[in-house]
Amino acid sequence: MPGDLPAKPVVTRFAPSPTGELHIGGARTALFSWAYARRFDGQFLLRFEDTDQKRSSKQAEANILRDLEWLGFRGDNHNDIPRQSQRLDLYNAAIQKLTDAGLTYEDGGALRLTMGQDISFRDEVYGPISVKADELEDFVIRKADGFPTFHLAVVVDDAAMGVTHVIRGQEHLSNTAKHARLYDALGYERPTWAHTPSIMNPDGSKMSKRDKAKAARAAALDAQKAGALECPCEDAGQFEAFIARDNDNLDIAEAIADALNVDLPEINVADFRRSGYLPGVLLNYLALLGWNPKDETDRFDLDWFVERFDLPGINKKNARFDREKLATFNQEKLASLPPDDFAGKLRAHFEEFHRDFIEKLGEGFKTFAAMYQPRSRTLDDPAALGAFFLHPPSEYDAKAVKKNLTKNDGEGLANLRVFAEALEAIEPWEAPTIQAALEAFTEQRQLKNMGGIAQPLRVALTGSAVSPPIDATLALLGKAEVKSRVARCLEAVSPTPAE
Repeated sequence: MPGDLPAKPVVTRFAPSPTGELHIGGARTALFSWAYARRFDGQFLLRFEDTDQKRSSKQAEANILRDLEWLGFRGDNHNDIPRQSQRLDLYNAAIQKLTDAGLTYEDGGALRLTMGQDISFRDEVYGPISVKADELEDFVIRKADGFPTFHLAVVVDDAAMGVTHVIRGQEHLSNTAKHARLYDALGYERPTWAHTPSIMNPDGSKMSKRDKAKAARAAALDAQKAGALECPCEDAGQFEAFIARDNDNLDIAEAIADALNVDLPEINVADFRRSGYLPGVLLNYLALLGWNPKDETDRFDLDWFVERFDLPGINKKNARFDREKLATFNQEKLASLPPDDFAGKLRAHFEEFHRDFIEKLGEGFKTFAAMYQPRSRTLDDPAALGAFFLHPPSEYDAKAVKKNLTKNDGEGLANLRVFAEALEAIEPWEAPTIQAALEAFTEQRQLKNMGGIAQPLRVALTGSAVSPPIDATLALLGKAEVKSRVARCLEAVSPTPAE
């Protein structure tokens, strides 16, 4: 294995704040922390940093744990995850120790720790770092409300939990001198620090929840110009403030997206889960955002990654998140799955997010899965591609109608009308017999190819000229539904004069 073996058993931790969903950057931190602990047979611990009592919630905790479990991460302390709000005695004891040593002073109800000395430390990614005393300000360790600040709590917690390696985002690098000062002042042994690069959007902006608000706001403004959007939420004032960029309320962003049927960019793990990405694929891609495998390998599983992951291999340069590349990774993985495996994963996804398909398709769900496996970039794609299985088309694509139904004096409509009369006689109603009937019809009508009837059928059944294989599509829809949709199309579409 590359790199030196740690001098003592490895203990890493992942310590999110339960104030919202698990961000994709946090997921990468969890991945690196988990992998490093597993590589050296160490411990991976969880902790909730809930000193922000106003914004912290049990629901956020539950959501974070749900998404960590989905990724495959469970803390070795999962039955007893500590929360900072429950450890005030521990923090107060540390504060008292610092005060007794003459290192603190009151400032407007808060308590500050004196710096007063140069601080040097080593980061496994950025190397040796030194900060001069005159560049360091005394900082608050206890707020006026009596709660410790992040700086004090994180140091006391890491020491109490025996954390040996702290892997966290680059934004905390500037805090590390303060933390080193606290470790030394409290007599704790410093951990090994490794700070990971930020994850950016393709344009170089930081990947954050504001991206959702930005996308929703742009869609709303376009819709308002076209007169196609009224306030999609109960609070019109908040909606107007959102449009005016006075807030980035995610509930309003989601309401706009639902009203306009637009997709918002995935930012949190829950977004990627909802979009139908496989957890292993997402982790594979995240590993490449900030870590160098030292060769051309870019598709791998967690076992491969754990064997090779090391802290010096973490990049300094910020990573850019390429959703197209992730989707390609995911599509390749889905296509490679055994059909039964794909069907099982698709069913599990639909059980959570598209239950109506399960109820509608019944025993035909496995056939539905087989239809869409070659076409799916994500597990959510079949829901959009196969929406016509749930409901007949409310309208017909004009280009598809012209090309496949009304062109050549309504040749397609004529073929559809004749084939409609033959539907009842097709028995059994299964793909092979349907295929045989289509081939026989093509020959009897002397069509150039089966597209002369298959395409009109697609328009009638789906509203467009696109569907899975037509025999399987008819079989899964059922005879009664096919007859109904064909009849409706024949009634709705009239042949137009030849151009």
